[in-house]
Amino acid sequence: MNDTAPSPQPPLPAGDHARAAAWRLSVAPMMEWTDRHCRWLHRLLTRRARLYTEMVTTGALLHGDIARHLAFDPVEHPVALQLGGNDPRELAVCARMGEAWGYDEINLNCGCPSPRVQRGAFGACLMEHPRLVADSMRAMRDAVRVPVTVKHRIGIDRVEDYGFVRDFVGTVAEAGCDVFIVHARNAWLDGLSPAENRTVPPLRYEVVHRLKRDFPHLVIVVNGGITTDAQVAEQLRHVDGVMVGREAYHNPWWLAAWDASYFGASGPAVDRDAVEAAMVDYMARVGPALPGGWYAIARHMLGLRHGQPGARRWRQVWSDHRLKRRPVHEVAALAREALQAAARTPERPLA
Repeated sequence: MNDTAPSPQPPLPAGDHARAAAWRLSVAPMMEWTDRHCRWLHRLLTRRARLYTEMVTTGALLHGDIARHLAFDPVEHPVALQLGGNDPRELAVCARMGEAWGYDEINLNCGCPSPRVQRGAFGACLMEHPRLVADSMRAMRDAVRVPVTVKHRIGIDRVEDYGFVRDFVGTVAEAGCDVFIVHARNAWLDGLSPAENRTVPPLRYEVVHRLKRDFPHLVIVVNGGITTDAQVAEQLRHVDGVMVGREAYHNPWWLAAWDASYFGASGPAVDRDAVEAAMVDYMARVGPALPGGWYAIARHMLGLRHGQPGARRWRQVWSDHRLKRRPVHEVAALAREALQAAARTPERPLA
């Protein structure tokens, strides 16, 4: 590979700016976190931000319970299905399934570095095979009408050659992919756990910014380590969109300001009490059909009162396994009492 600049590309046509705006703010796909119950909570907070499923492998769809993996509530729109796999034909079949179930986008995972995913030869490993990724994107695009996108890293292991990611994007773009969600870290395939891969490889936002300069006709979305409005605003000076990961999960109330701040939406602001009440009603309605009951859903809203007086006591009630057999509305009343008691008697700071 050489590091010469690519041929100049035309900028996004004027009519495509509305399309790019669809990816302005989104919540990242996160394994064991962004399930349909988490997405329900996030949709109570933001109507406009794009939501993503956990990664679903082609094997799980072709040989498993399709409804368990693909069912979602219409309120979740716009919502994207993230697929994991490396066979263009299988990916095309699964993309068609996703479209049939109503997803607004099909996203291919080319960024997950976990050993399990590596054993399946997909995720971040695919960045070493851009032609295979291009063939997969072409097969999926031929199979569906909804957008087909890719999420990837800026490099593999400790090689920090811009030409590697530039050539990857260029090759996949030739197959018709025009939306790239870029985690601004390398994926170290040896020596780091998945959790370490989210923090140890350095963030290099300038690489993602350079991709946007070199491919102005593509929609480029940056992901990785973004936790504040100031960071979002800075990134939007350089790229088309921002994808937020763990901060959206641990501090979901942040999402309540997104529609007004980033999509120009107006209307009555939500409040935390109303969101909690809606989640309690949802848990009462959906929980009885789940193996863990409402308790399996409650974990997703433990960050809702992040930063509020009494939040710790409130979380303790909702996460108390001794209460999981109690009716959810009774537990909600206990949590509210704990919050109010904390307001009367401020918590001591933790030692």
